[in-house]
Amino acid sequence: MGNYEEQLLHELIIWQKKMTKKPTLSNQLTKGLQKKVNQIIPEKVHTIITSTIKNMVRAVLAGSEFISKQPINGDLSLEAREKLVRQKIDFYKKTAATSGAGTGAGGLLVGLADFPILLSLKIKFLFDAAGLYNFNTCVFSERLYILHLFQLAFSSQEKRNEVYNHIINWDKKTGGFSVDIDSFDWRSFQQEYRDYIDLAKMMQLVPVIGAFVGAYANYKLMDNLGETAMNGYRLRLLNKGDLK
Repeated sequence: MGNYEEQLLHELIIWQKKMTKKPTLSNQLTKGLQKKVNQIIPEKVHTIITSTIKNMVRAVLAGSEFISKQPINGDLSLEAREKLVRQKIDFYKKTAATSGAGTGAGGLLVGLADFPILLSLKIKFLFDAAGLYNFNTCVFSERLYILHLFQLAFSSQEKRNEVYNHIINWDKKTGGFSVDIDSFDWRSFQQEYRDYIDLAKMMQLVPVIGAFVGAYANYKLMDNLGETAMNGYRLRLLNKGDLK
């Protein structure tokens, strides 16, 4: 094992501990605050958000819209692959920050426009990352894995524990998954995601500070997704014996 792989394995172990730690009092207090924020948000906003997430989930599972490039072939070293992944993360972080700043300065209605934009950027990044790690998103189980990575990045600690247990030894388990797009629990998916980002995104709608908060929140949310994607695919490679 080379120096790069050793560092990568160290980062993976730290990430795994983060994904499997028990929910703390702080996590519970944050969850409670998020629920209170939920009650403040107008029902019309909830309806828009729920519809957007549902349509996105169905698009991912159906394989439409997001599938683009073919996987990078196996001749590329892992270090070279991850250099490309990091470049993608930087690109999407900057793009998300720009979107958050622009919509955050425009008030409630314009601020809401950032939600589907950011959601689309996150999913497009995950599809790009899958290809760079040489996983074929034309395969249904790979698209399902993308949604699990999304949940890991944007869920409560309790939900993370549950989702992480689903992705352990993913390649040995996927034979048992249904290819019915209606079998995915999008309601739980959207509730966890909405609760996770509500506080930051509501601050984005506040006059004066909205642009700054929108840019910073989007940047950090995308950064978190990048870390989750990298370690999620590293876990797959480790289980397949390709991380030595």
